[in-house]
This record gives sequence, C-alpha cells and structure tokens, in this order.
Amino acid sequence: MAKPVPVTDNTFDAEVVRTSGPVLVDFWAAWCGPCRLIAPILEEVAREEEGRLKIAKLDVDENPETAQRFGVMSIPTLILFKDGQPVERLVGYMPKERLMQRLKQHVS
Repeated sequence: MAKPVPVTDNTFDAEVVRTSGPVLVDFWAAWCGPCRLIAPILEEVAREEEGRLKIAKLDVDENPETAQRFGVMSIPTLILFKDGQPVERLVGYMPKERLMQRLKQHVS
C-alpha cells in the first residue's frame, strides 16, 4: 500500500528530481492547519494512484533549502514534478476533486 514518502534537502533530488514518473511534493509544516487538512487527502491519493503517481512530503521548517530552491512562499504548496521538472504548482488547501482535476492531465 503506497503512502507519501518523507523527503529532505539531502534526499530530494534522488526521490523527486531523478524519478522518471510524476511526483507530487507536499511542502508542509507541523504548525500549518491547512497542511493537516490536506494530509489525509494526499494519503488517499497515494493509495489510489499507486504506480502512476508518487507523493512526497517535505517539512519546510526542517528542510528550508529545498523550499527556497523552488520558491515556496506559503504552505501548503504542492508542486508536481514530471521527469524532474516542475509542471504544476498548487497553493493552499483544496478538496480532493479539485486536486485530481488539476493533476489528471499529468498522470496517466
């Protein structure tokens, strides 16, 4: 059963940039209310899209370099990477249906 994969500044490139398929990265922090609201949605999507979409979580408080590298200014920010390149950026909480609508063109 697929679950979101925790990533750090040190593991980001290996887990996200050098992964061939689509990877949705959740830039979050423990104190962020909307981050806690979207977390169970991302867990559900990770299970449902197993094999088609990888979900990674990066704590911006513990890993500020990667958040800064991709210009994350507010959280939650979700960035979809495809073949190592950011192709979609979603900021703030959104219901699952809206999230999937934004992702479906990139996930096959």
